[in-house]
Amino acid sequence: MRQHRITGHGGVGLEVFDLGPEDAPPILLIHGWSQHHLSWVRQYPLAQEFRLITPDLRGHGASDKPETPAAYNHSTPWAEDVAAIIDALSLDRPLLVGWSMGGAVAGDYVKHFGDQMISGFCLVDSFVTTGSHMAAEARKARLADDAVVAAGMTTSDQGANISATLAFVRACFHQQPDADDLASMVGFNMLCPPHVRKAARQRDEDYRPYLGKMRVPALVLWGAHDRPAPPLVGQEAAAAIPTAKALIYEDCGHSPFWEEPDRFNADLTHFARHCFEMEPGT
Repeated sequence: MRQHRITGHGGVGLEVFDLGPEDAPPILLIHGWSQHHLSWVRQYPLAQEFRLITPDLRGHGASDKPETPAAYNHSTPWAEDVAAIIDALSLDRPLLVGWSMGGAVAGDYVKHFGDQMISGFCLVDSFVTTGSHMAAEARKARLADDAVVAAGMTTSDQGANISATLAFVRACFHQQPDADDLASMVGFNMLCPPHVRKAARQRDEDYRPYLGKMRVPALVLWGAHDRPAPPLVGQEAAAAIPTAKALIYEDCGHSPFWEEPDRFNADLTHFARHCFEMEPGT
């Protein structure tokens, strides 16, 4: 695996990981809120056919963690970070794949740069509206789930923070990870400090006007048992993108790429080949 230090918006250093042949079609995998590039470890087999780019987003993992809320609470920093990665690595029309908040980051990119420089767009249990724009029913379901609200994850009380992080990670799965994987996930979630978590959730975006103009292929998939992004959120996303195909994972929660990696990898491979106009099996 190759590792790069790339300068994003405002001079923020981004740690970016790069797996697979450098001349293979590129897939940019964007993790979610408080997560890490290792969220995608079960997708690493795809590097036999594709170039996988897995950054730690600003404020997460080994990337820089600015203190100011303005580094996280609007679309420009995230969009320009994605653009910086594409430019620095000379990625030729990558496929953007965003999980949860990572889908909003992908939406930030399309909002600012359009879809001319990408080959496709994939949302995994993600959102096309945030904050006041989110459908009332979806917002109500999220607010009723204490583990999803995760208030303790934004506090400096480390005991409360760890307990809330554990509860949140568990809420991301219908098929629960084993003890070792759960410990690893809680560990890399704790690399994201409280001030980043708080500011990154202070978003108020409606991506539908921008995604509605996309012409590249799109895939929207979600788990039927998703708690952080209730199924209504996926339905809204699929309806917002004219080119979208929807896939539902009936026995998964918020993380189908981890819960059913073989199916997810096959679905993503099929979609990526379509985006890159590859022949099956190439």
